[in-house]
Amino acid sequence: MESQVRGGTRWKRFAVVMVPSVAATAAIGVALAQGALAASFSVSGQQFKVTADQLHGQGFAQYGAIDSGYTLDGKKTAHAVAVSSFNDATITNMCQSVVTPDVPFLGSVTLRLEAGGAGHEKVQAHNLYIDVDDLSADATFNNIDIGVAAKDASKGPGMKGNGEQANPYGFAQQADSADLSKVQQTAWATTAGTFKLSGLHMSLHKGDGKGIECY
Repeated sequence: MESQVRGGTRWKRFAVVMVPSVAATAAIGVALAQGALAASFSVSGQQFKVTADQLHGQGFAQYGAIDSGYTLDGKKTAHAVAVSSFNDATITNMCQSVVTPDVPFLGSVTLRLEAGGAGHEKVQAHNLYIDVDDLSADATFNNIDIGVAAKDASKGPGMKGNGEQANPYGFAQQADSADLSKVQQTAWATTAGTFKLSGLHMSLHKGDGKGIECY
């Protein structure tokens, strides 16, 4: 079965749908024992933007979770996210940017990272997890299952575990593979077992990101 989606998908809305199923788990911080990765972490007070011309992922799963972290002034906070996971992924022409405001003596500073562009191999990732709250793309999912219990989404790499705040019995979806093009997303965290960035270029720019951010 093939499912194709065109246009923008507002993952903030998707994440809000997830909140009832994860709220109780988030409140008591239940640790899951299915860890594919070493540890969870507190997210920073800054979202980052990511674009890609193409993303091909083998073994896709997605479920709702809560990312705990801090505001930039050190207060504790939490964010509802949709965790998109892939066993293996290749990414063409990836860009990542984040704006840090109010740097002493400099004002705002924008960090921009690019990899996998023209003349270079595609970015490659294994056991990739992206904690997203907004996504726009054209997407095709092959052999998709919608409404799976998160703990049973076996086509992907499994839930993160090790302190992750997510309900293993909550809503999830999975597919044998996923192909996304014209990707634009904002995320709170990215985690991978391995992440190979060919043709990596990182640059810092003064300013609030206008004309510098990935989008």
